[in-house]
Amino acid sequence: MVSDTPSIATLAGKRILLGVSAGIAAYKSALIVRLLKQAGCEVRVVMTDGAQAFITPLTLQALSGEPVRTSLLDPEAEAGMGHIELARWADLVLIAPATADLIARLVNGMADDLLTTLCLACEAPKLIAPAMNQAMWRHPASQRNAQQLALDGWQLIGPASGDQACGDVGPGRMSEPETIVDAVASHFTRALAPSRGPHVVITAGPTREALDPVRYLSNHSSGKMGYALAAAAVAQGARVTLISGPVGLPTPQGVTRIDVESAVQMHTEALRLAPDAALFIGCAAVADYRSASPAEHKLKKQEDSDTLTLTLIKNPDIIAEVAALPADSRPLVVGFAAETQQIERYAADKLARKNLDMIVANDVSQAGLGFGSDENAALLLWRTATGIEQRSEPPQPKTQLAQGIVRQALTLLSV
Repeated sequence: MVSDTPSIATLAGKRILLGVSAGIAAYKSALIVRLLKQAGCEVRVVMTDGAQAFITPLTLQALSGEPVRTSLLDPEAEAGMGHIELARWADLVLIAPATADLIARLVNGMADDLLTTLCLACEAPKLIAPAMNQAMWRHPASQRNAQQLALDGWQLIGPASGDQACGDVGPGRMSEPETIVDAVASHFTRALAPSRGPHVVITAGPTREALDPVRYLSNHSSGKMGYALAAAAVAQGARVTLISGPVGLPTPQGVTRIDVESAVQMHTEALRLAPDAALFIGCAAVADYRSASPAEHKLKKQEDSDTLTLTLIKNPDIIAEVAALPADSRPLVVGFAAETQQIERYAADKLARKNLDMIVANDVSQAGLGFGSDENAALLLWRTATGIEQRSEPPQPKTQLAQGIVRQALTLLSV
């Protein structure tokens, strides 16, 4: 049954375009249609060819009360352009289940069937519930695709973990229909009052510290974790400003982005925005040092010397300065710690030393996690009235980890 919450009332009269792709979880799409109809939605269903091997169009037609569309070039559709008509009709696109193949085609902008064509043509918000074998979900290609979908503005629902039809156990199960319908309802609840959410300021990516006009000091940060946090915060109803170092990532939908290069520039923007924020997340990999005097012209190699001496000075400690703001203008502050050993000890020390409210510690020595990767693991530590609590997050997509981090931070904000 649909949960009895005020958010469900916001579904009355909403036009939901449900896409169903191939997979055993397609049988759950019938319950999704039923729950959406019970909540007062108009529902139209589009099925891929493969989906029809698992559930018949007639079943979904009977439940939705509308013809089910399966063909891109339908001669019975209005003027032969029914896909454009459907794209304009929808208030929201929901794909459940979404296979690995469909997700890959969406990421690459393909339009080789009705469902993918609709997704390109439709400007409405889009939610997607992945469903696949646990090994397929964990594959680096699937993780890259899931992260790119989130950056492109899709809201991912799940996947859940548990027993799978193939006998495996792990992440990849489609979220339950009730969870999916609740996510649809939550989307419209946020849309009714988008400005009510807390202002969240996030720093992301590396900084570049100039040595001369063509060289700089930097690090391997890709910005993926910070951008995933920004997307997750928007999905949870926040108003987000992202202060970004130089990265090659698109701005998540609904996020205000400010581009900076150096630590000093990031420091300036952070101190300007932090007093207006409820939550500040310092995820950027800020360079600890910068050149004391960047050269005006390109430094030339000295043929008579095998060494080059640089004088470096400390950069401002952005997260510590935000945490030290007066109480009446200080946001809740979340920091990150990239460590290679004694993770818990160093994270707890940084939490106390910099007066943070919460810290997310990563073991960057683990292969396939952290810098440049689509997956990460973390140890979360946060202050409570009685001491320090902590929770370990196992390796998972950064988009999924970001949701848990933001959820914990917003929980602390409401205490």
